[in-house]
Amino acid sequence: MSMSPAKPSALLQVSEVTVRFGGLTAIDNVSFDVAEGELLGLIGPNGAGKTTMLRAIIGVARPASGSVRLDGQKLDGLPIHARIRKGLSLSQQLVRPFRELTVIENVALAAGSVKTITPWRSLTRVSRESELAKARLMLERVGISAHADQFPTTQPLGVLKRLEMARALALEPRLLLLDEPLAGLNSKEARSLADTIAQIQKQGTTVVLIEHNLGEVMRICERLVVLDNGRKIAEGQPLLVMADPAVRAAYLGADTVAESQTDNTSAAGAVHA
Repeated sequence: MSMSPAKPSALLQVSEVTVRFGGLTAIDNVSFDVAEGELLGLIGPNGAGKTTMLRAIIGVARPASGSVRLDGQKLDGLPIHARIRKGLSLSQQLVRPFRELTVIENVALAAGSVKTITPWRSLTRVSRESELAKARLMLERVGISAHADQFPTTQPLGVLKRLEMARALALEPRLLLLDEPLAGLNSKEARSLADTIAQIQKQGTTVVLIEHNLGEVMRICERLVVLDNGRKIAEGQPLLVMADPAVRAAYLGADTVAESQTDNTSAAGAVHA
């Protein structure tokens, strides 16, 4: 009696990935897994390599070495559209919607792109009803259905960020990659959008989140992976990771951390004196 192969324990597996641009190593031998249904925070200071890592996963950047697998299947060498069809989607930091299309048409365009190679054809030659229905559902998921028939040019940044997320969700991803969705938002807007991201994860979509708003990252993420200068320096539960001296040094600087530790030691000595 034959045994069926074991199901991979992780939805995404990044194994020893290195990305170089000329003589610059942007990602240096990085490995981590993302479990199905997880909300993982990928964090680190500016220039740590976080966005490059997402681009290597989606296929924009080609690793010099290493491997990326989705549900056990190698993605290495596949073009972006093939990776999207396998279940990946990227919501980018810079929002660039089609200005001449309404909010709902922008999302419907993304929904239709899975059916046809030429995106404009998905709105003109293919019945638009199913795409528009899906687009409206995605707008409801991200909380901007009231803006459906308005144009992006009239929308504030908070709505545009949600529009970008709705477009990514319209591709029906198994794994949603989010690149700094909270950037530029005030604290109230950031908290609200973070709640939406957490809700999307609870609805069954696995999420990898890049974000500099550490307060919201700590609040909604179940696990963190920390990059610094292209290398992974920490991984684990948020509170434990943020207490790691290497992580504190990456964000604050080694001198600041050492000074803080010296002050704490002196204070403790004064208490016991």
